[in-house]
Amino acid sequence: MLCKALDVSESGYSAWKTREASQHCREDARLAADIQQIFLEHRRVYGSPRIHAVLKERGVQTSRKRVQRLMRQLGMSAHVKRTCKPTTKCDPKGRFAPNLLNREFEVEQPNTRWVTDIKAVSTAEGWLYVAAIVDLFSRRVVGWAMDAVEDGALVELALRMAVARRQPEVGLLHHSDRGSEFTCERYQTALRELGIEVSMSRTANCWDNAPMESFFATLAKECTNRVCFQTRQQARSAIFEYLECFYNPIRLHSTLQYVSPLAFEQAHQSKRS
Repeated sequence: MLCKALDVSESGYSAWKTREASQHCREDARLAADIQQIFLEHRRVYGSPRIHAVLKERGVQTSRKRVQRLMRQLGMSAHVKRTCKPTTKCDPKGRFAPNLLNREFEVEQPNTRWVTDIKAVSTAEGWLYVAAIVDLFSRRVVGWAMDAVEDGALVELALRMAVARRQPEVGLLHHSDRGSEFTCERYQTALRELGIEVSMSRTANCWDNAPMESFFATLAKECTNRVCFQTRQQARSAIFEYLECFYNPIRLHSTLQYVSPLAFEQAHQSKRS
């Protein structure tokens, strides 16, 4: 009945059922299995560019368009819905530094330019504020802190962690927006005592701190927007694990030609030695 309805001969249908899959179809099946494995290994957050980079690293030669097609057929997507967050609060009485960074985001040495910002993460208990500091050289998160309160103490904790870990030389350039947490006397005093030079974005200009905007967008897409956190502690644990166990040591970064921040720094150290 189906053959008659579709105007297909019964012999042709039987031949199609018993025919072996073409070599192209067999290759697609093997490649699809590899893609699924990589997608699961990397927390379901990799899109086609990063999966293609991993395949290439593993010696699998294929095109990015083919990876895109197979991911689409398999229903794999790294995109998730974004959530809103509170906007930056600027203190009109704060002391603002000039934009010394001036969007020069390409850096040749580690610990010469750091960028920082704060992100609010939604939980059933209320907001959890995450302060992070990124080294522009390797895009590595070198310092972070989390708390229910968004203030100068929070960003200072992130700064102290970064300094303790990296031991930067005097003259490091520190760039932030003009949020009250960064312009407050407590934080500015800490920067002066550590011999750190201060740079700030211009008013309402997110492009002046684009790497931090990009990092927090990635954090949201790959971590915080994927779960409805019931408690702040649950969010803390998830963010800590993402930063220290995945983002810094494993996650491929497009700006670094698809290597992780840790691997990029290790390669730099090997060249120097």
